[in-house]
Amino acid sequence: MDDSENTSTNPRILDGVSSIGDLIERRLSRRTLLRGGAGAVALALAPGLASCATSDGAQATRFDFPEIPRGSGASHLLPEGYSAQVLLRWGDALFADSPPFTPSAQTAAAQNRQFGYNNDFIGFVPLDEAGRHGLLCVNHEYTSTPLMFPNVASDLPGRMTAELCAVERAAHGASIVEIRETNGRWRVVNPSRYNRRVTADTPMILTGPAAGHPRLATSADPSGRSVAGTINNCAGGITPWGTYLAAEENFNLYFVGAVAQDHPEARNHARYGVPARIYAWGRFDPRFDVSREPNEPNRFGWIVEIDPRNPEAPPKKRTALGRFKHEGAESVVAPDGRVVLYMGDDQRFDYVYKFVTARAYNPSTPEVNRDLLDDGALYVARFDESGDVIWMPLVHGQGPLTAENGFHSQADVLIETRRAADLLGATPMDRPEDVEPNPATGRVYVSLTNNSARTPENVNAANPRANNIAGHVIEIIEPGGDFTALQSRWEILVLCGDPANPEAGATWNVATSANGWFGSPDNVAIDPRGRLWVATDGNEFTGADDGLWALETEGALRGAGRAFFRAPVGAEVCGPRFAPDGRTLFLAVQHPGDGSSASYEAPTTRWPDFDAATPPRPAVLAIRRNDGGAVGG
Repeated sequence: MDDSENTSTNPRILDGVSSIGDLIERRLSRRTLLRGGAGAVALALAPGLASCATSDGAQATRFDFPEIPRGSGASHLLPEGYSAQVLLRWGDALFADSPPFTPSAQTAAAQNRQFGYNNDFIGFVPLDEAGRHGLLCVNHEYTSTPLMFPNVASDLPGRMTAELCAVERAAHGASIVEIRETNGRWRVVNPSRYNRRVTADTPMILTGPAAGHPRLATSADPSGRSVAGTINNCAGGITPWGTYLAAEENFNLYFVGAVAQDHPEARNHARYGVPARIYAWGRFDPRFDVSREPNEPNRFGWIVEIDPRNPEAPPKKRTALGRFKHEGAESVVAPDGRVVLYMGDDQRFDYVYKFVTARAYNPSTPEVNRDLLDDGALYVARFDESGDVIWMPLVHGQGPLTAENGFHSQADVLIETRRAADLLGATPMDRPEDVEPNPATGRVYVSLTNNSARTPENVNAANPRANNIAGHVIEIIEPGGDFTALQSRWEILVLCGDPANPEAGATWNVATSANGWFGSPDNVAIDPRGRLWVATDGNEFTGADDGLWALETEGALRGAGRAFFRAPVGAEVCGPRFAPDGRTLFLAVQHPGDGSSASYEAPTTRWPDFDAATPPRPAVLAIRRNDGGAVGG
C-alpha cells in the first residue's frame, strides 16, 4: 500500500461555497457549451462562436474519424479505416545476440538484451528530415509480477527469488530502439548502434545542486554522485536538444525495512511513503533495505536525462528539477529562449510544478545545452479561486525554506521537494499526472486522474468534486504565450465522468456522444496540428476499457470528447506520441490481462499473441490510417 498521501494543512476548502454548482459557476470556462448532472452547467453558445457551425447548422469538428463504441474486449479496437501494427512487445530482441523470448524460463541476462516490461512513455527522436527514421524512447515503468512469472501469484512476495528479482530489475528502466518506416510499415532496426537498454542496475550520475550532498551518500557511493539504476519511470519528455527525460514516479514501492522514528530521514521517508514493501528486492539487495541504507531512497524520485544518440553516455539524474513522484517532464521553449518543463506529482493531494532554465536554449551550439537542466528555478503552483495560478519558487532561504524548518541548503529543498511545497502553501490536487504544454497556443493541459479521498469539506476551486473518482482536465493559460510567467490563468476544461448520471457532476460539451466521455485522464499528447488527445488509466469504473480520446479545446465544440482507441481488457493506455508528419500514432499498451485475480496462468486476455503458452505482453503499437492520411483526420 502507498500511504504517502499529503497530510499537510494547505488550504483545500473554498470558503463561501455551498455546492459543487457554485464552484463550477465560479471557475468553469464561459466559452464552453456543457452538459452534466448535479451542479453541472449548461451554457448558451456565445455569440462569437456561431462561425464554428457548418452551413446546415452542424458544429464543425477538428477531428475526422468514425467514433468507436464503449465496451470491453480481449483485443484492442480502432475506428474503421485504421490499422495497428504491434511494433515492440515485452521480450522482443533488440540486439543481434538477444536470446529468444522464453517466458517460462526467464533470466536477467536474457531480459537485459530484450524489450522491457510495462511500456509507458514513448518519445520519438528523428534521424531524418521526413521523420520516417528515428529513435523510439520507451519507459518501462514497473513489473506486474503475477502476470510476468509462472507459479508466483499464489504467494507474493514469498515465492520471489534473487534471480526473479534480478529479472524484474532488468525489465525496468528504458529501451532506446532505432526504427524505420517503409511503405507504411515500421520495423525495428537490429542490429543498430543506437539500440540500448537502461535498467534498474545501469550506472548513472547525479548532477545539479543536490549532487554530492551527504544525504545522497551510501556505502556503495560515499561521494553521493553516482547511483545504480532508475525505477518506476512513468511518463517523461523529449527536450528541444533531442535528449530523453524519464520520470521516476512510485520509487517507494521498492523499499523494505524501516528506520527509527528519531532517525534524521524518518520524516522525509514518511512524506514519500517509504517503505511500501511491494517488491521483494530488498530481501536480496541491501540497497533496497532502508534499515541498512537509509539514504538510498533519496537517490530516486528524480528526472533522468538520457542521450539516445550516444549509447556510451551515462544517464544523468537532474536534481535541480526536484524530487517527488514525477509523472512526466514535458518541455517547451519560451519566447525568450529559456526552456520550461512542466511536471506533476502523481499522488492524491500533491502538486503541479514547473522548472525554468537559467539560460536560453541555443539550437546552433548543442554543447551549450548539455547541462541546461542543472541551473534554473523550480516553482510549485497555487491555483486561486480568482482563476490565477501563482508559481511560487522553491528557493532555499526564501519564505519558510530556512534552517529553522530543516532546510540547510538548496539540496535539502530539492531532496524534500514535497515538504518544501507544503510549507509554501501549494494547492493540493487530485493526482496531477501528465502536464502538457502546447507551444502553438501558450496553453498547458493538466490531467488530474482521480481522488476518491477528497471529501465535501476539502474541495477547492481547482478540485471541485468530493469523491472525484472520474478526474478532470485543467487548462493553464500562460500570458502572451510566455511559459516563464510567474502568474498565469486557469480554467477547467472538462470534469470527467458520465454526463447522463446526475450524481456525477460531469461537464462535457453537448456534442459529446455516449461513447465520447471518459474517466481517469492520464497521459495527454498534442498532435502536429495542435489538437489534444487524452489516454486513460482507471476508466474501467465507467464500464468500458481504458483507451484514447480526442478532446476539443477550441470553438463551439470545446470540451467535446471523441473515442478513438480501446485497449484490451485489463490494460491502460500510455505514451501517445505522433510521428512528426502526423501519419503514425505510437501507443503503449501496459499490463494487458490484468485483473483482481489475474495471473500468468489465468490472465484476463492473452493479447497480443493470443497463444495459450504465452502470457499477455505489454506492447507498443504503431497506428496508421489505411489510406496513409494523418491520424485523426
